[in-house]
Amino acid sequence: MRKLFVIGLISLLVFSCGNKQSSEQSVEADELEFDVQNLPKKSTLNSGATAIVDTWAEFKDLDMAFDGLYAVENNEELILLIDEFIEKQNALAVSNYPELFDKPQVKSRQKVFKTYILKVRATLEYRKDPMEPTIEMVNAFNGLRNQFNVMVNYNLDTKMILDE
Repeated sequence: MRKLFVIGLISLLVFSCGNKQSSEQSVEADELEFDVQNLPKKSTLNSGATAIVDTWAEFKDLDMAFDGLYAVENNEELILLIDEFIEKQNALAVSNYPELFDKPQVKSRQKVFKTYILKVRATLEYRKDPMEPTIEMVNAFNGLRNQFNVMVNYNLDTKMILDE
């Protein structure tokens, strides 16, 4: 009985150690892949917002850099792209906004976008799965673009309302 117990204990140790190594290898292989197919598409701007944004060089730079997100193949490329987003977003924050977009609504959306950029950066730094924070970042950027559409389409005069 004692021999059977010792053999069972040894076999249990051997099998548990062997499974642990293979699961660690599969986690490392999963970290190298970044699937852009699961990302939401970039929202479109209407013609009025596009005309205004075309004159805003800092936003155009950020927008063109954002298109590079859909060409990323691995985490290393994503890290480089996120660093570029941080630089472009900081340049956008200190730039001169077009008069129509120089509103707290737009600036707050931009801060939310910056928050999610930094969240993706932290996730990559801690070697976690960046997919969920990246989706949140894309949604925040789409929210910024949608806010531009709202600002262009918004034609209610608040001064007239406040005077009454």
